[in-house]
Amino acid sequence: MSRFNPFRAWRFTAMLLGLALLAGCGFSTDAEQTRVCRTALPALNPGARITVERVQEGPVPRSLRVIYVAEYPHRPPLDRYVICRFAAAGLSPNKAELTDIATEEGPISGANLYFLKHYYIDSPEGVANDPGSKPDANVLEIPESVAYSAQQLLVSLPRTAIYALLAVAYALIFGLSGRINLAFGELAAVGSAATVAGASIVLASGGSSPLLGLAVGLAAALSAGAIHSAVGGYFTIARVKAASTQPSLIATVGLSLFLMEYLRLVQSPVTVWLPPIWSTAWPLARSGDFLVSLTPITVISSGIGLLVALGLLWLMRSTSFGRSWRAYADDAKAAALFGVNAPRLLIQTLALAGAMAALSGMLVVAQYGGLGFAGGFQYGLKALIAAVIGGIGSIPGALLGGVAVGLFETVWSAYLPIEARDMALYAALIVFLIFRPGGLLGLKDPTPRPV
Repeated sequence: MSRFNPFRAWRFTAMLLGLALLAGCGFSTDAEQTRVCRTALPALNPGARITVERVQEGPVPRSLRVIYVAEYPHRPPLDRYVICRFAAAGLSPNKAELTDIATEEGPISGANLYFLKHYYIDSPEGVANDPGSKPDANVLEIPESVAYSAQQLLVSLPRTAIYALLAVAYALIFGLSGRINLAFGELAAVGSAATVAGASIVLASGGSSPLLGLAVGLAAALSAGAIHSAVGGYFTIARVKAASTQPSLIATVGLSLFLMEYLRLVQSPVTVWLPPIWSTAWPLARSGDFLVSLTPITVISSGIGLLVALGLLWLMRSTSFGRSWRAYADDAKAAALFGVNAPRLLIQTLALAGAMAALSGMLVVAQYGGLGFAGGFQYGLKALIAAVIGGIGSIPGALLGGVAVGLFETVWSAYLPIEARDMALYAALIVFLIFRPGGLLGLKDPTPRPV
């Protein structure tokens, strides 16, 4: 049996992610713009039954064409189309603002467009009467229960990647120093704020490309997370020399509160949301009219998480930093005798862990649009649970724990009362601490390392 090669898997994943990014670079009808254009159809055809046949690129920039069939009672069906033009595209916040509508009979007047936008499309009635797109896809037909489970699993992929990256941040610090930094949830919020700031810089400079905006946001998130984590960890972990871990733990609680208030003052209490990007559904299978689908942004978010996880495993296994980290985690005194610079290694680990936390915040923004100044707390708490379940201090264990928590939440939300989901997760943590305190891939001793 051949051994698992992280570098080969990393290269294969990078190739798949690159193909997804290239696909995203080409024109893809924006899902939000498509929804707005579809919503206008019942108002343009009062009393008719609307069936959307297909949506395609429009004849002018920032436009799309919706081809549909209007069926009136006691009349033959009419093949019609509408062309909608929008104010912007990409990451622009006003990309869903209609500027022109034209049908096969000609353009709609400005007054009619104004009334259509403000008194129908933006109304609850207009949203409720959206005819939707025709569920017509040449895909595999599967049973209804399988289709539902598959859709729930696909939806959970980004959340699983977020938990796994945050759990790795806890494992990196605890595995090296035996201490827990409770500020990683807030560091994820720092990463999300930096992502929005990077994308805003791209918009302010005249660009609206989602790929460029997310690339700048990613660089900003990684830098901000690494710097904030290294500086904050230096004062709350590196400088706290007490033998007990409690003073350091309390200090990281203070760091968490500081970062939360810091974000509230810097970005204001109002969460800034990025518009959805690459959210057009790709049909994969179907059960009657129900399509099992996957969006490009879900593929990209999950691919980034998998790519970084494989890269981190390779880093810890095949580089001098990884060897130093493992040596110091196994025996700090012996590692120091062999030349490992403990203070420098701790700062490097703090920066790497902060970058992982900030990357998870960037994925939250890419997938869900934004994260408030206090929104990182819940993510950080669940990621800590994932790290404990996987085996606190174990990098592969943290990744496995993130997957386990993500799947647990998905299964519970899909089949059981969602209001009891978090309570069930905390109960599962208690069960693990009783029967498997070392975690899935943690220590084999019957008791965990002291926290």
